[in-house]
Amino acid sequence: MKIVEANAGALTNFEVLDLLRSRGAGKDPTRVIASVSPSEFKVFDYLEQTPACNQTGEIVHKFVDECKKYDLAKAEILNVLNMRPSSAVEVYTIIEECDSRMDEKIDEYVETIVRSLPPHPSQAEPNDETVESKEENMDAQQAETV
Repeated sequence: MKIVEANAGALTNFEVLDLLRSRGAGKDPTRVIASVSPSEFKVFDYLEQTPACNQTGEIVHKFVDECKKYDLAKAEILNVLNMRPSSAVEVYTIIEECDSRMDEKIDEYVETIVRSLPPHPSQAEPNDETVESKEENMDAQQAETV
């Protein structure tokens, strides 16, 4: 691989994670096989705990295309990709002058983010079966106490 243009732009966390994976970083406990330095493994371990671990190139490109209608700066899109906000409050901290620029589109943009980008690994969305079984357990416990 040749560097065509140094410092051409910022990379998303997904792109860095993808590069480290292509160089052999992984969950190998010995970490001797890969040609990745110890500091790169620390970056890999960190990125595996971010929303980037669930993203794909297709998801990222599709999301960037959807962001064009909101007239956002590249850095703002990059930050949204890296942080994957899930509420309007979080988006307000990322987008400069969000009140005047996004106006009434903020809720639509948050829906786009939630729909397009996979959730953070720690935000595993409960499925319907889990919610139903918890409700049944609570009902059974309440019936026992009565």
